[in-house]
Amino acid sequence: MTKIACILYNKNISKGKGLQIIADLFLGESMNLFDILGPIMIGPSSSHTAGAARIGYVARKLLGEEPIYIDIGLHGSFAATGDGHGTPMAIVGGLLGMKPDDERLPQSFELAHSLGIEIIRHNIYLREAHPNTAVLFVKGKKRQLEIQAESLGGGTIRICKIDGINTNFNGDYPTLIVHNIDEPGHVAGVTALLAKRQINLATVQLYRDERGGYAVMVIESDQRIPEDVLYEIEEMPGIIKVTYLNMDA
Repeated sequence: MTKIACILYNKNISKGKGLQIIADLFLGESMNLFDILGPIMIGPSSSHTAGAARIGYVARKLLGEEPIYIDIGLHGSFAATGDGHGTPMAIVGGLLGMKPDDERLPQSFELAHSLGIEIIRHNIYLREAHPNTAVLFVKGKKRQLEIQAESLGGGTIRICKIDGINTNFNGDYPTLIVHNIDEPGHVAGVTALLAKRQINLATVQLYRDERGGYAVMVIESDQRIPEDVLYEIEEMPGIIKVTYLNMDA
């Protein structure tokens, strides 16, 4: 089968994207195999299934413990066609620690119920949100977390909000999320500690709800952040909560 036939046959590629890939091939542009084949996954849709599983998996990592309560709010296309594409099952599977290619994904609800996990699924409407958006409220025995996330296609996601504060990251890098009181010195203290431990920063994003109110810093790094560094940050004055995401751990 020719390259063009393979592209047109692949159900994970939209017509518009397929034509763009073909044009790039004719123009001699280099292509990543992922752009053509999409992610390795269980389920029919890279956005509604693979992306949904990744959203759940990131939420589990951010929670940092086994969930005991899961509330899933689906918006837009997720709400309209998500059940047929397995979106809720994929999100629950991710929250149980399953990745998009885990063969247990179709049984995620049964596995969750066997563990005594309560699950609520409902539709929501969000203004100016991506059509493939989910809002998850998750509780563990010690912690709780709310995230709003988008599935952008091809298994790629974006975390838009954590506990009501705007964010913008996808989990590709080790990611440190620090919740703090919005006052001078916190950003400098955290970044100075990371520099002292020879941790190179890829991006630093700062968010707050209002001046002097609740703030969040999202720091992506090139290296894994050791647990003792996370503990030292947690003990800094004015720090409310520290969450760490490392998809490879």
